[in-house]
Amino acid sequence: MPEFKVVISDPKTGKSQQVEVKGDKAQRLVGLKIGDVFDGSLVGLPGKKLVITGGSGRAGEPMRPDLPGGVKKRILLPGPPGYWPKRKGMRKRKLVRGNTITEEIVQINTKILYEE
Repeated sequence: MPEFKVVISDPKTGKSQQVEVKGDKAQRLVGLKIGDVFDGSLVGLPGKKLVITGGSGRAGEPMRPDLPGGVKKRILLPGPPGYWPKRKGMRKRKLVRGNTITEEIVQINTKILYEE
């Protein structure tokens, strides 16, 4: 069974909290992608909507929204997430994960979605 640490950011207050999700609730998060919206009752926030903004794997490799699937690849990166160049034009090959949540993901970053 998967087990995730879900970091929930509140854009209004600027604060965040970390919640552990296990078992059946964690299984319902598997297969979602960066940018997907899910119900906050899965993490103990009923009545709120959460949007997935990113995450990281077991070895700390970040998820990239432009890499499809749940794969782990070494790709040439011109900038974040995953690589922050020191000078303009620098690129580097780094290990990153795809945009889909799998059982190898440890942390999922989310933010509360407020209706405007």
